[in-house]
Amino acid sequence: YLTDRDTVNRVERMKVTTCLNPLHTALAVYGCLLGYNLIADEMNDKELTGLIRHIGYDEGMKVVTDPGILSPKAFIDEVIEKRLPNPFMPDTPQRIATDTSQKIVVRFGETMKSYMASSELDCSSLVYIPLAIAGWLRYLVGVDDMGEPFELSPDPLLDTIRPVVSGIDIEIGEFRKDTLDFILENEKIFGVNLKKIGMAETISNYFGEMIQGKGAVRRT
Repeated sequence: YLTDRDTVNRVERMKVTTCLNPLHTALAVYGCLLGYNLIADEMNDKELTGLIRHIGYDEGMKVVTDPGILSPKAFIDEVIEKRLPNPFMPDTPQRIATDTSQKIVVRFGETMKSYMASSELDCSSLVYIPLAIAGWLRYLVGVDDMGEPFELSPDPLLDTIRPVVSGIDIEIGEFRKDTLDFILENEKIFGVNLKKIGMAETISNYFGEMIQGKGAVRRT
């Protein structure tokens, strides 16, 4: 399409905040935890496809930026049904997980801010975006769902935020929920203070479920 700058910007916002990038990030962190090496292979996993469908269609689409020139619903349909399952696009979860701390502010933060700005929506109703964020925190532990250590992808904040969770033993499954506040209150990461908007407890609860031994991520 040959169009004007404002339309291009709306299409970009639609893609980055709702219809593609948030789904990519969710697949990336959970793909690393569940032993996947190709995004396309994750699309055969009913739990992971269910997760991204809920993030996109149920939570993101309520506040999606509609560029007018194309349909957000049709765009996300094509992303889920054609682009992400395409085995000839060798995207790996490990590559997509790079610099996640720099991406969340746009990929999930903008949706949360849109919910906060709405008179009809509330962040407390979100279920799957908090699950994606909790998955990223679980990813930072550096141990997969089978209890095997793995190498984290590069991220400029790893040295700052990883120590918060790196000592957690998934065989013991114990942690103090307030230890996550250091990360969850960081507005530079999320665009909002997750504790102030009432989402920190939900995320902490998910995280707590995911450190209860081998297979806990899958069960959650």
